[in-house]
Amino acid sequence: MPNTVSSNENYPDITKSDELYARAQRIMTPVTQTLAKGPGQYTKGVSPKYVKRAKGSHIWDVDGNEYIDFQMGIGPISLGYAYERVDNAIRAQLEDGITFSMMHELEVELSELIHEVIPNAESIRISKTGADVCSAAVRVSRAFTGRSKVLCCGYHGWHDWYIGTTSRDKGIPQESKDLVAAFEYNNIDSLKALLDEDVACVILEPFIFDAPKDNFLHEVARLCKENGTLLIFDEMWTGFRVAVGGAQEYFGITPDLAVYSKAFANGMPIALLTGRRDVMELFEQDVFFFTTFGGEALSLAAAVATIAEMREKNVPARLAEQGKKLKDGYNDIAAELGLTQYTKCYGYDCRTIVTFDASAGSPMEIKAFMQQELFKRGIMWGGFHNMCFSHTDEDVAHTLAAYREVLPLLKEAIEAGDVASRLLGEPVEAVFRKVTNAAPVKAK
Repeated sequence: MPNTVSSNENYPDITKSDELYARAQRIMTPVTQTLAKGPGQYTKGVSPKYVKRAKGSHIWDVDGNEYIDFQMGIGPISLGYAYERVDNAIRAQLEDGITFSMMHELEVELSELIHEVIPNAESIRISKTGADVCSAAVRVSRAFTGRSKVLCCGYHGWHDWYIGTTSRDKGIPQESKDLVAAFEYNNIDSLKALLDEDVACVILEPFIFDAPKDNFLHEVARLCKENGTLLIFDEMWTGFRVAVGGAQEYFGITPDLAVYSKAFANGMPIALLTGRRDVMELFEQDVFFFTTFGGEALSLAAAVATIAEMREKNVPARLAEQGKKLKDGYNDIAAELGLTQYTKCYGYDCRTIVTFDASAGSPMEIKAFMQQELFKRGIMWGGFHNMCFSHTDEDVAHTLAAYREVLPLLKEAIEAGDVASRLLGEPVEAVFRKVTNAAPVKAK
């Protein structure tokens, strides 16, 4: 679709967004169902809070403002909003029904497809959310090994076993917390220090933004195998993006178990657990993992259509191509302005992050300043380039032109030491998750 986004003389009118927000605050605590979509992640007082519709790579808020979206639903939109092939598959299935009293044939069709594209998928389970399948993977690992401890690296959802390693750990029994510890990405010694004969599984994101160093992922796999510990790849972000078969295809590592959500159904709620058949067979009788909506057919139809499109059109290559233009372009502009000691864009090309060094001032304030100026220029931005197949050359060109306007403003604010005074609203808020790939290590 043609790019109709343009730079505005004024900041977006967010009257309706603020009205909805006021209504929500009276009855909702908190107002958001997804932390990364909430008002705390956008510059309060300047940024829109509620969206109305989206198409391709563009999104419209409830006040009618249009933006190029680089959040992409916080990950699930891999092809683009309202993508015709996927939506047609959903409409066709809707004619036949959504949820049924017996299993649906699409459960078999999708599982056969997953068996073809994901290297470790000897056996497949289907569920609804990433947290579900992460927790199922941990439970079956404990059952298979007869061990209790879990080691993690990354973000793995809201369930007790993981969230107890973070600052938002109220309501989690200490006994549960004591069984889980976090290690640091690219620090193999931090894993070795925790790995003992009672570790059932190691679960990690194969990468978030940093690339593995010194054969890190292969060393993790080797240590797990030697210790009789199951290796779980959390591929919520890497699956179907860095390659259709995910990080295990990309790096040539076959984990014992792997979990997926987000990208492979272009926005519909569905998740996968794949793995060794001898481990997964425990779900037959010994380990309970079932949900009413696991076989919901609209999401199954969307997943089949999305994966077919990814394979036929080599979607991961396009994500990398467009993402690399943004990453390199941002860094080139920063270099021209002498800002490389303060900011950079890095990560795998399909999903990159813009970071700000504390030597320039508060990273949260700087991010908020960038965000408010980019919203003014028609870009929905949270510090990431979450790429989708529908991001056009025009989208990339407009975004780089906006960076070329905004980064000099940032340089001026940094040199004057008054970033905060240039904010028209409140800074964005930090969350417990670190972008260094590791959950906070618990105090001893």
